[in-house]
Amino acid sequence: MKKLLMLALFLGTVATANVNIYPFESTVNEKRFNSLITDLRCPKCQNQNLADSDAPLAKDLKDRVYDMINDGRSDSEILTFMVDRYGDFVLYTPPVKPITWFLWFGPAIILIGVLIIIFTRRRKPAVETVQPLSQSEAEQLAELLNKKDTHQ
Repeated sequence: MKKLLMLALFLGTVATANVNIYPFESTVNEKRFNSLITDLRCPKCQNQNLADSDAPLAKDLKDRVYDMINDGRSDSEILTFMVDRYGDFVLYTPPVKPITWFLWFGPAIILIGVLIIIFTRRRKPAVETVQPLSQSEAEQLAELLNKKDTHQ
């Protein structure tokens, strides 16, 4: 019985180890929080948002978002704070500006370039029509062939 109780306590602590509870006064603020932590990328993790990340930095950022929502900050103020501190990388959809043009338009430009190269190389050259030799050219060719035969 003791072992079963110990196992239940152990499994209970493991199951709740990574759960962060953020109590809100309204469901609107809770939805804003969930939306923001889903839209913000963890600066430390490889392509994970704050909601999915278990990194200590992600926990700190979720706490910061929670505090700013409770302080009455707007979503744009929270996003501005995060971008000022961590750069455009923290956003899953960075804004279109000169520094991110290649990020937004680069793949399309590369694709168009590759397609142009493929289609220009696939074109078959036009078939040239062969003109028959003139009388003088035929005589010169016959002479050359005779010379070659005599030298062998």
